[in-house]
Amino acid sequence: MKSETVRLFQTLPHPCGYFSGRTAQNLVIDPAAPDLPRIYAHALTRGYRRAGGHVYHPQCPQCSACVPARIAVAGFRPDRSQRRCLKRNEDLTLTIAPARYTHEYFNLYRRYLDARHAEGGMDNPDPQDFSRFLFTPWSPTCFVELRNRDGDLYAVAVTDVAASGLSAVYTFYEPQQGARSLGTLAILRQIELARERGMPHLYLGYWIAAHPKMDYKVRFRPLELLGPGGWKLAETLAATARE
Repeated sequence: MKSETVRLFQTLPHPCGYFSGRTAQNLVIDPAAPDLPRIYAHALTRGYRRAGGHVYHPQCPQCSACVPARIAVAGFRPDRSQRRCLKRNEDLTLTIAPARYTHEYFNLYRRYLDARHAEGGMDNPDPQDFSRFLFTPWSPTCFVELRNRDGDLYAVAVTDVAASGLSAVYTFYEPQQGARSLGTLAILRQIELARERGMPHLYLGYWIAAHPKMDYKVRFRPLELLGPGGWKLAETLAATARE
């Protein structure tokens, strides 16, 4: 990529999805750029994220709360709570499926949004919303399914498989199975998948310090955060901030 020129566009200001009253903007890689899958793999290492066909990075003039995060999978060891989660879900089987629309996927997706994100701007989706948000023709996306012994679909982890690692794009799951901690389970299974494929990292998108929607990410260690000096362990950056 060093010899290439890739155009970046800046979005118009829009309401922040994490802090009411704040305005957000993103840098977006040219959606028409040639060889976008390869560009995307490199962009992940620079803190970019995919939503639908857009590869973006927050570029907010007065805020830098969103910090790119990834798990170094070789050093990951589940803690006690995560081990209990794995034990509790031993009856669920994992299948890797192509990214696509089905009524089964969409019904689970809709139930999840209606229960977990009511009035959050994503509820009441239609099939086009599902496809536009989760995958696009060029994206290296698969659906990691978790099903019970009867074949009932409990969770789908939308996962991008890039040369630089796996990217956990989005997870939706059965809201009536809250005791299973399916969101945690999806990340644990994606970590296992990255290891099996010899990939060094699972990219988790953005972490925001002390934000209730983001606290779960710090429980997956070693967690690396991207700062001005490159990727560093979260504990190292926290210690530097206290000095």
